[in-house]
Amino acid sequence: MKLFHYAAPQNFYALAGRLWPVLALLATLLAAAGLWVGFMVAPSDAQQGQAYRIIYIHVPVSWMAMLIYLAMAFWSVLGLVFQTRLSGLMTRALAPTGALLAFLSLWTGALWGKPMWGTYWVWDARLTSMLILLFLYLGYIALTSAIEEPRRADKAGALVAVVGAVNVPIIYFSVQWWNTLHQGASVSFTQSPRMASVMLTGMLLMSLAMWLYAAAMALWRVRSLILVRESHAAWVQQLPEVQAYRWARGWA
Repeated sequence: MKLFHYAAPQNFYALAGRLWPVLALLATLLAAAGLWVGFMVAPSDAQQGQAYRIIYIHVPVSWMAMLIYLAMAFWSVLGLVFQTRLSGLMTRALAPTGALLAFLSLWTGALWGKPMWGTYWVWDARLTSMLILLFLYLGYIALTSAIEEPRRADKAGALVAVVGAVNVPIIYFSVQWWNTLHQGASVSFTQSPRMASVMLTGMLLMSLAMWLYAAAMALWRVRSLILVRESHAAWVQQLPEVQAYRWARGWA
């Protein structure tokens, strides 16, 4: 099957090289459009004033922080079940971006919380579970970096990713399960949006931009990880970029 063709690092390396520049360009264009709509076109909120505009960054990065961890769990399950080499590499490639977005979610949430709640931080269920997600990302990165043998590191990291995925629905449903300060979802699949159409447009543009950015960064990063992991393979030594590097270093 064509899908399994790209399970080989050699084939996926070429595919990622074609995709990541396109995704990065689209992410940049959509982010520019989303920020313009959110900060220049959309009206101010009747209750929150101009402070609400932080949601055009806060909400998309929060969504993607959760989605990336689920993607890590997905690749981890594939790796544990099918023993594919690419699975561990993709999980590692996703983790730094997920950690960055989880941090941005907490940081922008604090900036929004100060004028709304009068404080940067409260031990709210949503905030606390998002902080746990950041720790899970950092724990995965630290664990896989501490184990020298790649296969053992991939398996240990996969267990962290799969078990930690339980925290994602806790984050999402925390505002429904507990009495929290954090507001409920502004966009839902089961209810009509709670915001004006122009506000929703800016939100969706930024969300799509973040999704494309995360995909581009993962594909860009996984190419470097593949080169390191497969450095002794003949196909890596024959790559033009590797030969150019060797020539520049005087190794040819």
